Amino acid sequence: MNTPIRLGLFVALVTGSAVPAIAQSNETKPKPAAPESKEAAAPSISPELIAQGDKVYHGPGNCYACHGNNAEGLVGPNLTDAEWIHSKGTLDDIVAQVTHGVPKAESKSGIEMPPRGGGTISDDDVRAVAAYVYSLGHK
Repeated sequence: MNTPIRLGLFVALVTGSAVPAIAQSNETKPKPAAPESKEAAAPSISPELIAQGDKVYHGPGNCYACHGNNAEGLVGPNLTDAEWIHSKGTLDDIVAQVTHGVPKAESKSGIEMPPRGGGTISDDDVRAVAAYVYSLGHK
């Protein structure tokens, strides 16, 4: 056998046996996580909680006095659009804002928002009114 043919057979034998070993590797790569959808990121808020929040907004929470009966703003800002002045507009942000209020020094309008609307609404009422307000600005 001449040398070029022997060399060709040698290369064929070596590479022919190496390729299946690589191809048969049992290593598995982790699959990337699926991206979160907007629906998955949104909090679950029941229609009943929103209805309760509507009652608090228009009643003991006194929210309507500054934000208007339709929540479109009076002395306080509009709560029906996607613009959030003092937070990112998440449900937890709204709960915190209603709970703690907005001091005059931090208010964009210079008008204070008292904690809990100046009333004595419960933590459950705060959560309900926050759910109502969240539903207005996240349609």
